[in-house]
Amino acid sequence: MCGIVGAVAQRDVAEILVEGLKRLEYRGYDSAGVALINDGQLERVRRVGKVAELEQALAENPVAGGTGIAHTRWATHGEPSERNAHPHHSNNNIAVVHNGIIENHAELREELKGLGYVFESDTDTEVIGHLVHHLLQSHDTLLAAVQATVARLEGAYGTVVVDRNDAERMIVARSGSPLVIGYGVGEHFIASDQLALLPVTRRFSFLEEGDVAEITRREVNIFDVDGNPVEREAKESEVSHDAGDKGQYRHYMLKEIYEQPSAIQKTLEGRLSNGRVADNAFGEGADKLLSQVQHVQIIACGTSYNAGLVARYWLEQHAGVSCNVEIASEFRYRKSHVFPNSLLVTISQSGETADTLAALRLAKEMGYMASLTICNVPGSSMVRESDMAYMMQAGAEIGVASTKAFTVQLAGLLMLTAAVGRHNAMSADTEAHIVQSLLSLPAKIEQSLGMAESIESLAEDFAEKHHALFLGRGEQSPIAMEGALKLKEISYIHAEAYAAGELKHGPLALIDADMPVIVVAPNNELLEKLKSNVEEVRARGGLMYVFADADAKFESDDTMKVLDVPHCDEFIAPIIYTLPLQLLSYYVALIKGTDVDQPRNLAKSVTVE
Repeated sequence: MCGIVGAVAQRDVAEILVEGLKRLEYRGYDSAGVALINDGQLERVRRVGKVAELEQALAENPVAGGTGIAHTRWATHGEPSERNAHPHHSNNNIAVVHNGIIENHAELREELKGLGYVFESDTDTEVIGHLVHHLLQSHDTLLAAVQATVARLEGAYGTVVVDRNDAERMIVARSGSPLVIGYGVGEHFIASDQLALLPVTRRFSFLEEGDVAEITRREVNIFDVDGNPVEREAKESEVSHDAGDKGQYRHYMLKEIYEQPSAIQKTLEGRLSNGRVADNAFGEGADKLLSQVQHVQIIACGTSYNAGLVARYWLEQHAGVSCNVEIASEFRYRKSHVFPNSLLVTISQSGETADTLAALRLAKEMGYMASLTICNVPGSSMVRESDMAYMMQAGAEIGVASTKAFTVQLAGLLMLTAAVGRHNAMSADTEAHIVQSLLSLPAKIEQSLGMAESIESLAEDFAEKHHALFLGRGEQSPIAMEGALKLKEISYIHAEAYAAGELKHGPLALIDADMPVIVVAPNNELLEKLKSNVEEVRARGGLMYVFADADAKFESDDTMKVLDVPHCDEFIAPIIYTLPLQLLSYYVALIKGTDVDQPRNLAKSVTVE
């Protein structure tokens, strides 16, 4: 969620910090701020709203310094306001930025008030600065004071602390919220995402759970949770540093929708050969582990959860193994049964989703045979902590509403179905059929994107709508859920999704001429059942928008608008039918005039519970 950037250099770092914040705007935020140490003084500027507001304030009243920290805040404790914006300070000596939630902040606040500290904000973060300031009186170094401070913190945090009396040093600490160190020549950097630092370095190392690091211009010293010096390997980043460029597109979301053919191509590259999913598609030695799988437990949140629901149909129908799918925030707070030879699969675009990461750590203690993560970010916590990792290769996804990450996740899950199925009920012919379908996918997506003009025209019907209902059957039911999620995320229209057979069990009461009903209708074995459900809506005066295979024989009339979706194989139909729903949500949001890439109240990377 929140974004962190920090730097220790001989040059002025103000512009570096602001540029880093701009590159983290995709994460979602409500305020931004910087603090720099200049000639022994701590100078701080904060603004509510976009980074552009902060940039304007700095242009009008410049601040400079070689050591500085910056932050974009997504409100958890305290309303969005300048007084609650980061960085926070203590006695104008210590400045701190923080991602996460300090669960015992109330007790610490009362203790610090008793010591004479005055709180200027409603945030949990401010206790960190005051506690460091207090403990610095009884510890010899800033490092020791921060280590003593984090030992008293409960909850999740990624935090950076600077002291105006020790101007060439930053102390950073990570517990549950990611931080990456960027290495330069005579300068070093810290951020919550390497994307923020790509203009200044391409060499990074990732802090592990419990790490505390001391960063100066010339040195990076990292200590584990027990205070022992440790090495964290620094690697060259392969992330493209122009990922933040919208190019010819009006929004990142539209750019990323149109990047899906190439993203799918990249995720398939080197993983399919001779009609088979390669043995190492999920990592070296993965095929041996997958050969033992008798049950799959998928854990995810949001869009990734919807991808998992599609995979359940594939795994049970085609691979012949049982599958459960659960929302991570529910899984981690209930007692569950571990089936024999169970594979745990976590799905996360960022690899840092707080609930999913916590569920992974819990599940590893529960006796799962092995763990696999499907993730887009090399070096992320889930990648490092799982036995196997499927790197999506989707490229940076900036828009908060996930598009290309979802379809690439589905492609990976379909490959997983084949890789598991070959050791169970799946024939070689079926695996070859899946492989051929996947190879045809980029071209089929290109065809589906050709629907954009007709969908843009159709979207005008939603200009005054406040509610919508999405329907699908079988593996298209989760696709309907994803379509509803996209529409509500970026257009703020209340949207629900139902398995179409559930209409008569309640949702039919909602149907009227003012409730658009969106139906996904591939030509499959459930088509006739779906047509019956469509007639149920028609009989209640509902207005329908049907995305259908041309062979499905739907015809437009006064109560139904039909858009032909390019014919595709059944295996990839869930992916193909996602495309028109993404386009629909985008064009409706345009008409509604919402902030497409940064919808209100949402964040791209959800790193708090």
